[in-house]
Amino acid sequence: MRSRYTAYMRENIAYLKETLWPKYQAGFDFAATARWASENHWTGLSVLETGKGSETDRDGTVLFEAKFLSGGTLHTHRENSRFRKKSGRWYYVEAI
Repeated sequence: MRSRYTAYMRENIAYLKETLWPKYQAGFDFAATARWASENHWTGLSVLETGKGSETDRDGTVLFEAKFLSGGTLHTHRENSRFRKKSGRWYYVEAI
């Protein structure tokens, strides 16, 4: 989760695609994601709650808030995300 936030901050769009659940990678809109990441100034991440996600789990959830400036206005993106582990690596699956 934190690594994906950092990828948005650093505009590492390739990483965002790589850590998206493989089933969804073909539909990933690289240009739109790059535009959204570059148009915003990321100011903070708060992980509010986690469910599962330990080394022995295959699934997990993360409730978080990401703060960002867009057009001079501070916004908060709040999301409960589902992650799934495959071959020892965690992938973002979807917002729930």
